[in-house]
Amino acid sequence: MTGLLAVLAGCGGSAAPPASAEQVRPGIDVLLEDSVHLVRGRRVGLVTNQAGVDAHGVSDVDRLLEAGVDLVALFSPEHGFRGTADPGAAVANTRDSATGLPIYSLYGQTASPTDAMLSGIDVMLVDLQDAGARYYTYITTTASVMSAAGARGIPVVVLDRPDPIGGTRQGNVLDTAFRSAVGFLRVPMRHGLTLGELSRLARRERRIDVTLTVVPVGGWRRSMAFDQTGLPFVRPSPNLPTLESLFHYPGLCLFEGTALSVGRGSSAPFEQIGAPWLDAAAVLAAMRAAGLPGVAFDSVRFTPVAPGDGKFGDSASVGVRLRVTDRARYDPTVTAVYLLATVLRRHPDRFGWRPAAFDRLAGGPALRRALEAGEDPAAVVAGWGAAVEAFDARVRDLLLY
Repeated sequence: MTGLLAVLAGCGGSAAPPASAEQVRPGIDVLLEDSVHLVRGRRVGLVTNQAGVDAHGVSDVDRLLEAGVDLVALFSPEHGFRGTADPGAAVANTRDSATGLPIYSLYGQTASPTDAMLSGIDVMLVDLQDAGARYYTYITTTASVMSAAGARGIPVVVLDRPDPIGGTRQGNVLDTAFRSAVGFLRVPMRHGLTLGELSRLARRERRIDVTLTVVPVGGWRRSMAFDQTGLPFVRPSPNLPTLESLFHYPGLCLFEGTALSVGRGSSAPFEQIGAPWLDAAAVLAAMRAAGLPGVAFDSVRFTPVAPGDGKFGDSASVGVRLRVTDRARYDPTVTAVYLLATVLRRHPDRFGWRPAAFDRLAGGPALRRALEAGEDPAAVVAGWGAAVEAFDARVRDLLLY
């Protein structure tokens, strides 16, 4: 691929041969090799965190400074510039000890860059690794940067990265009446888009007046998961430490809106659910009997290390561990609905809905109400496919790969 406009336009489909590290280049590499004119001679602000690295694991900050780019300020999303802050914890402004550059937090006292933060900046770069699920705040942060920069006539350049779990789209589509920081756009639970594509969607559907350029990933195809790219894997946030956890996240994150633990603070967060009181044997039997494709279930015991998820302290939980056996057939969103229904039937008095939190994640109250009414999981998810097809049509002209 040569030049910014030479992007792949293919949609998902059958598996493709894995790409080599030489074939797949994240946006930072494409920018500096093909499109450096976008930042040359300009004062640059950079929104990034620990996952903002090139194809060899070198940080964007180092690459930009070595290229002579006039980097004047850094901005960080949820979890902070180093990616170590607890989920939901406010992050303070600070200064980078290595470069002396200010680091302005966009997940603390303010969620949007202020006039003072943007003073003296000519162009804003955004390089964040999305998780592939709707309930993730990085597109919310990106859109806030687009809005603030656009209002001041500052262009925004998104350095794109692969969707780590590929281009498949699954789950329900957000009810816009329940838009939030963890559900910013009307997309499915597993949206199948890159951050660059989400940014293009946000500009159009949220009517953000900004000059936006997406520097694409070189050589990525929608059929590729992250381990087929040859790129170094850096956890996008503290409790998504592996690609396996990312594949389960679009489904198991729903359990955050219940009394059950998703294993935060354990060795396998978002790969398992549990509670000290869970009848894991009965849940396992029911889940295995459901015959869901592409996933296996095992019994597990785990004790989160503080702060964990704050649900059971340091008490040991018994639970169910999920394991992907066929990525092409696995639907984490449908699997989660079956698991929610199974646990609710077994433990109706202890299930512990957190309605506001669950509805934010589920994109509205419909899923919770259906499960509370005892509807069959197959009936609950039956209408999701049509909504995803409509979403496919809605975003087709925004796709870059």
